[in-house]
Amino acid sequence: MSTELFTEFGVILVIASAMALLMRMLRQPLIIGHIITGLLVGPFAFDLLRSDDIFILFSELGVAFLLFSVGLSLDPRVLKDYGLVAVVTGVGQVVVTTLAGLGITLLLGFELVPALYISVALAFSSTIIILKLISDKGDLEKLYAKISIGFLLVQDLIAILLLFSIPLISAGTGSLADFGITLLQAIGLTAAVFVTARFVLARLHPYFSRSFELLFLVATAWGLGIAVLFREIGFSLEVGALIAGIALAILPSRQEIHARLMPLRDFFIVLFFILLGAQMILGNWMDLLLPAVILSLLVLIGNPLILMVIMGLMGYRKKTSLQTGFTVAQISEFSLILVALGLSLGHVSQDVLSMVTLVGLITIFGSTYLILYSDWWYARLEKYLRVFEKEKPTEKRQHSRQYDFVLFGGGRIGFDFVSMFADSEKPFVVIEYDPEIIKQLQYRGIPCEYGDAGDLDLLESIDFEGAELVVSTVPDLNTNLLILDIIRQTKSQPPTMVVAHSISNALALYEAGAAYVVLPHFLGGKQASSLAKRFAAEAFDIHVIRRRHISYLKDRLSQGQEHPVIERYR
Repeated sequence: MSTELFTEFGVILVIASAMALLMRMLRQPLIIGHIITGLLVGPFAFDLLRSDDIFILFSELGVAFLLFSVGLSLDPRVLKDYGLVAVVTGVGQVVVTTLAGLGITLLLGFELVPALYISVALAFSSTIIILKLISDKGDLEKLYAKISIGFLLVQDLIAILLLFSIPLISAGTGSLADFGITLLQAIGLTAAVFVTARFVLARLHPYFSRSFELLFLVATAWGLGIAVLFREIGFSLEVGALIAGIALAILPSRQEIHARLMPLRDFFIVLFFILLGAQMILGNWMDLLLPAVILSLLVLIGNPLILMVIMGLMGYRKKTSLQTGFTVAQISEFSLILVALGLSLGHVSQDVLSMVTLVGLITIFGSTYLILYSDWWYARLEKYLRVFEKEKPTEKRQHSRQYDFVLFGGGRIGFDFVSMFADSEKPFVVIEYDPEIIKQLQYRGIPCEYGDAGDLDLLESIDFEGAELVVSTVPDLNTNLLILDIIRQTKSQPPTMVVAHSISNALALYEAGAAYVVLPHFLGGKQASSLAKRFAAEAFDIHVIRRRHISYLKDRLSQGQEHPVIERYR
């Protein structure tokens, strides 16, 4: 039996690797290849996947590790800071999509009960798929990502309550007391998780962080243990794993934990998407194609428009609204579970489940391209999106005042530039897309504005003519090329320093007109060797330099900064 399982597992991984290579050659998202692999190895094609229990276990591990690692990247205050927009967008989009879907399904000829199941299924978005795509894109720190995480938690809560209540209502045994007890258990457990992390794990951290192996084991046990607790009281392991990660984000070693979890997360989450593809029951899909396409258009176009209207009314800018809207352009695994529950209760037919599955397949494929290429879509749709933005949005943006210094990115690398510009006593501004860094800068009295350096609309609103120096600490090549292109169009063409993480990118940036390209690893080595030469010559007091550096590092640490964990150098 074990030999057969090993062979099955090996063959499926070989197919998955081949499909991933094909996707890479075609420049398509790898997640598409994983789902296609599932379709190939599942009942729809070759029916190679027989060990469902093993793959279900591995896929659940992947989901837990993904949500746990995302939680580690968030500050616990994210739940408080974005609570209002999360609730309004989460509830609002579910309600409006359900009503719109109900009208369309009734017009398509479905009866009321199946139409209700279908319309509710269209309203939920996939937490796992959205967070995987946002993580792959490197946007977890952006405002739209944090709003998305907030409303996904709200939607998950609504979906879980529905899955919990439908069987009780169907059997005639449900009551408001049952809902209240379950909800109080979840609130109490969440509070206990944060209290334990704050007053127990934080104090034990100096002990178990001395060993990387022990740190990894404790963190993994914490994440999986909390996920299990949440599932045992009737909630999802996704919610539990995410909350476990957010609670653990207070630890100084969260970057180390995150880095060590990444290989496990990436491996097991691939198996989740393979299983997702294998479990898709398409049935007589040709007969269901037309209604599936119509309902898919509601999800791919209607859901983003609904969310953009809500966020526009709340004062958010059109780019943030568009990027957030794209994250709801697919249905959730909860949607399939909900309709499968309806099938087991006799409320819907197998054809309905097959059609919703087909909608899931279409929308997952479509939303993948919307999310990953949201900047491309925004550049082409920007002039049509003004209707979704208030005349005076409350989401702050850089205005046209002149500055001597403009800094994009006030994080780790930008820290020293901020200090230098502040000491100069000349007008300067920091453009930053991470709301948490914005808060830290505001607390220190640093002039700053929220904005994405890759937003053409934002760059064109800045007056670079009078600037003495422009600095970008954003390591993204395309973003820096865009900044250099905008500055090259000005008359004064102020000198521009940018950051790169590879020599080839640095040379491309020099070719585009950069005055100087900072390569952090090389620059650090050069500075250290220069310091070592002075140490050897005993040209100055080593102890003074040492004390100054310790004070400097403590100042960085007080701002919540930590050196990034790098698993290996390339």
